[in-house]
Amino acid sequence: MRTKIVRVAEGKQSTLSHLYIDGIFQCFLLEDKIRAVKIMKQTAIPTGSFYLTLNTWGGKNKDYANKFPVMHRGMIEIDGLPTFDAVYIHIGNTFTQTAGCPLCGLSYIKKDGDYQVLQSTEAYKMIYPKLLEITKSNDKAIVIENNFQF
Repeated sequence: MRTKIVRVAEGKQSTLSHLYIDGIFQCFLLEDKIRAVKIMKQTAIPTGSFYLTLNTWGGKNKDYANKFPVMHRGMIEIDGLPTFDAVYIHIGNTFTQTAGCPLCGLSYIKKDGDYQVLQSTEAYKMIYPKLLEITKSNDKAIVIENNFQF
């Protein structure tokens, strides 16, 4: 698969992952806690194979178009998820900012038992053009898997 999210660590309410494109590490991702029963906006997305799309109608589009006027063409959405809608890879630092979406960061810390990603805007600027190209390609697949290491 071209794009992969590999979950590597769990906090009390957070999940830390690595994002790979073509087998190369791109950045860290932060999600909510993995739960057996979904709690809206507080649960990590499920494992499996899904696909990346470009969402040009969702509410975050206006904010990101203003924040990144040269780069933004729409939100990178992980689509095809069961019981989840409008799941975007976006900016943020803590699990309280995820609303069920992966947040990107160039580094991470663990504070009070939960992970946080740092340098989120810089990570977003780095991965957005790559993910945008994937949404336009024939291989839009994204695989999400658990491989907890710590």
